[in-house]
Amino acid sequence: MHEDEAPLGADDEGAHRLPRTVTPRRYQLRIEPDLDTSRFRGSQQVAVDVVEPVDEIVLNAADLDIGEAWLTDRAGRRIDAEVGLDPDAERLTLALSETLEPGEATLHLSFAGILNDKLAGFYRSVYTDPGGTERVIAATQMEATDARRVFPCWDEPDRKATFAVTLVVAEGLLAVSNAGTVGETPTGDGRVAISFAETIPMSTYLVALVVGPLEATAPVDVDGVALRVVHVPGKGHLTPFALEVAAFCLRWFGDYYGIAYPGDKCDLVALPDFAFGAMENFGAVTFREQVLLVDPDTVAQTELQRVTDVVAHELAHMWFGDLVTMRWWNGLWLNEAFATFMEVAAVDAFRPEWRRWDSFATERAAAFATDSLAATRPIEYPVRSPEEAEGMFDVLTYQKGASVLRMLEQYLGTEGFRAGIRRYLAERQYANAETTDLWDAIEAATGEPVRRIMDGWIFQGGYPLVGVEADSDTIRLDQRRFVFAGADEAPAASWPVPLLAAAGGAPPTRILLDGPSVELPLAGEPVVVNAGAHGFYRVRYSPDLLASLRRSLDRLAPVERALLVDDTWAAVLAGDTTAPSFLELVEAFTGEDDRTVWATLVAPLNSLDHLLGDEARARFGTWADDLMAPPLTRLGWDAASGEDEPTRALRGIIIAAAGTLGASPEVQTRARRVHDAYLAGHAMDPDVAAAALAVVAAHGTAADYEVVRQRAMTSPSPQEAMRYLYALARFPDPDLARRTLAMTLTEEVRTQNGPYLVLRLLGTRGVGEVAWAFLEANWEAVNRRFPDNAIPVMLGGITALADPELAGRVEAFLDDHPVPQGARTIAQHRERLRVNLALRSREVERVADWLATTGAGR
Repeated sequence: MHEDEAPLGADDEGAHRLPRTVTPRRYQLRIEPDLDTSRFRGSQQVAVDVVEPVDEIVLNAADLDIGEAWLTDRAGRRIDAEVGLDPDAERLTLALSETLEPGEATLHLSFAGILNDKLAGFYRSVYTDPGGTERVIAATQMEATDARRVFPCWDEPDRKATFAVTLVVAEGLLAVSNAGTVGETPTGDGRVAISFAETIPMSTYLVALVVGPLEATAPVDVDGVALRVVHVPGKGHLTPFALEVAAFCLRWFGDYYGIAYPGDKCDLVALPDFAFGAMENFGAVTFREQVLLVDPDTVAQTELQRVTDVVAHELAHMWFGDLVTMRWWNGLWLNEAFATFMEVAAVDAFRPEWRRWDSFATERAAAFATDSLAATRPIEYPVRSPEEAEGMFDVLTYQKGASVLRMLEQYLGTEGFRAGIRRYLAERQYANAETTDLWDAIEAATGEPVRRIMDGWIFQGGYPLVGVEADSDTIRLDQRRFVFAGADEAPAASWPVPLLAAAGGAPPTRILLDGPSVELPLAGEPVVVNAGAHGFYRVRYSPDLLASLRRSLDRLAPVERALLVDDTWAAVLAGDTTAPSFLELVEAFTGEDDRTVWATLVAPLNSLDHLLGDEARARFGTWADDLMAPPLTRLGWDAASGEDEPTRALRGIIIAAAGTLGASPEVQTRARRVHDAYLAGHAMDPDVAAAALAVVAAHGTAADYEVVRQRAMTSPSPQEAMRYLYALARFPDPDLARRTLAMTLTEEVRTQNGPYLVLRLLGTRGVGEVAWAFLEANWEAVNRRFPDNAIPVMLGGITALADPELAGRVEAFLDDHPVPQGARTIAQHRERLRVNLALRSREVERVADWLATTGAGR
């Protein structure tokens, strides 16, 4: 057994898991937030089952002042309790005045706390109304272990209970919780007690409380479910698209799962301040504004797709995560990976023309990159502490987890896979489950060895490189672990690899590579292993097979062409091929007209551009001009009437790449004219407008910076505001970068957005060192201001600091300043930085020589 897979010992269990002697059944909560003083107080009666005689009750509480505490037993007798708080363990111990015997009892507690500014627990969110007055909202974010900061509770996912919530709020404020409103009672002091129906049995991390000067759309009836969007005043016109997506998804998921939506209503709540993208609180899903409120006619296709994705993802959770919940945080991947899988499936059904599964193939790049390191982790691994639970929210949980589910679905067939999912949900609804419960259900539905296959993917990190060789009418497949060159040493491993392979345009053949190698009959050209690009593995073709693929690009599906590009770039990072060889492959794609392929091409070109010295970069710009000229000429700068959304998105990709990778003054000048026209209010395709902004910022002046900053602060569109805010990080002037960095520590930039600005600045050529110096000088201030969960994400930008001296500073600083909520993630960032240093050392001179002799100006 690998060390990471060691079972929990008794010491670990005692340190982070609550005793099982008392189990909650029903919480009756009364919470009274005061938005003026940023405080709240509350009381609760918790119906519990006492499993064995106890002299004390232990539950979770953090950052709370506890008042009275007592119990009533099943005979109605009062048993007083002495309160003991352990802030480090985040535990509340109630020492009972006498032994409590097994049976039913009720726990009574009063408590108080603050509405904090850390976007976790019960926190403040603020906005400025049209009159210039700051307005305050109180909102909750409980996952993973922050319900204990709102009310004392058994804050573990398998301690499911029902919740009957009452919120006492000032008259005129809107209050939202997980279930529908069942009563409103004036308290006689200018407040009203709003009571909500009792919820389904659910985990504490799914409880939602939102109070503030908000508005709600009229409810939409979705087969008996009342669907609304809650928003700040003045943004109701941005709600129809989210309502359309949500109504579609509620019906689509109900049909897919074979279970109707299990709640009485569904509110989608847009918050000005929110640490995550969104949160799947049952019946009261919370979102950042830019991933819920949107005008479809004024945003780029990627921005509209992002809204659609997030709404679908969170609603998928209502079944997979809320109705059926992981038993403990080691199973978080199952919640999030399946919601990611279902998000893509639902969006593919909602807008088939977007070809959502194709674009998902490119989104796996970050998961592939992390999983190519020795510091990767299994998708599922033991989780002991709250910090380790926070570390589960990463690309391996979401993107790799969803990828292996898609790989399994395509190998088994969609109907058999869905039958297994339905079986799993029907058997586990309102309860908790382990990963193996899902595999067993799918195995029962399909008759395939699902658990044996999937255990190899879930419980070990990394992924295989599948080698392919052909001999007459036979192909031979082998496997080894794929690891980047420059990464730390990783142990050898193998996987049961469910493959789809095709030859000569014939339908794919199912193959299980369950060992070092396998031979099978397969004739024709080209040979495509990973047909459809659904598998989470790399492919290394023999030279003759690779040459055949390059001759047959037009016979491959677009996503298979994208995969060929991606696998080739991965081979460069692994040291198995050279960067000039990759660039020669790229030159074969000047006639390419697919969005997914170009998105896949542009990402590694940006990486190389970042590493090159000034002279080589100038030549690289000329080479990029030649590469981009044909597609830019074909597409032009203006959308044609009736043009589909993927084509508009492709135009944006090409313009942005031509203007940032390329050196053409004409493209830069045209982008500036387009941007000026956009600011002047001229009608324009949003994808072109977004691309023009990227080009202007990449070459921008101080005057341009002021225009972009002002637009970021004043735009009424959530998507445009974020587009312009993050464009500030594209400016290559170090002094302008310092201004942007300083803004992140002020109220000019919301705390939820500051870490992502820093992330982008770390990755911007010419200012990465400035951004790192800012973090060195302001580390304590950054950690006080930014949400804890965003710090590891922000530090992902260090991977771009591939200068040996600067990298040494980074490594030394992180040695002295650990990030406990993301220790494993930081280790991955540091290893990827070493990989990029090795790439620079190995390939930059090769690329410079290639550009000087053959690559540029041909």
